Amino acid sequence: MRFEGGSVIWRVLLVLAVLGIAALWAARSWLVGVVPAVGSVAPDFTLSSQEGTPVSLKNYRGQWVVLYFYPKDFTSGCTREAHNFQRDQAQYSQRRAVVLGVSLDSADSHKRFCAKENLNFKLLADTSHQTSRAYGSLLNLGFLKVASRHTFIIDPQGRIARSFIKVDPNLHSQQVLASLDALQNNAR
Repeated sequence: MRFEGGSVIWRVLLVLAVLGIAALWAARSWLVGVVPAVGSVAPDFTLSSQEGTPVSLKNYRGQWVVLYFYPKDFTSGCTREAHNFQRDQAQYSQRRAVVLGVSLDSADSHKRFCAKENLNFKLLADTSHQTSRAYGSLLNLGFLKVASRHTFIIDPQGRIARSFIKVDPNLHSQQVLASLDALQNNAR
C-alpha cells in the first residue's frame, strides 16, 4: 500500500493502530499478583462493606462464596454486572451462595452505588489494594489502578473451586450460576 497525498497522516494512524494492539496484548502483564490456582486455599481478607462494617472471608466458611472483582462503581459494565448479580440473588440463596463484590473504590462510594442502583448484596472496599493483589486482580496502568474483572467461586471449605478471568458482564451471573450447579452436583 502506498501512502500518497496524506502519507504522514496514514503513517501516524498506522503507528497508532500498531501501538494500540501492542498495548492491549501487553495489558495482561500489567496485572499485579498471581491468580490463585483452582484447588488452592482462597486468600483470606477483611474489608469494609458499603455499610461500614468489616467483612472477612473466614466468616463464610460452610457456604459457597462468589467473589467478584470489578473496576469501578457507576460505570456501565460494572453497573450491568451488579444488576445481574442483584437480579439473581434468590437463585444464589437457593444454592447456599453469597455474592461479594470487590473494587478499589471506598466504602462511601459503594454506599452511594448501592443506594442508586438498589443493590442489597455486599460490596467491599479494597482501598489498600491488598486483596485485589492477592487474587491476581490488580490492574496497574501506572497512572491508574483498578481491579480487573475476575470472579472466583470459593467452596464451603475455603478453596478456590472455579475462576473466571475473561468476564462478559452481560452474561456473567448466569455463567456463575451454571458453574455453581456443576460444582455442587460434583460435590454430592
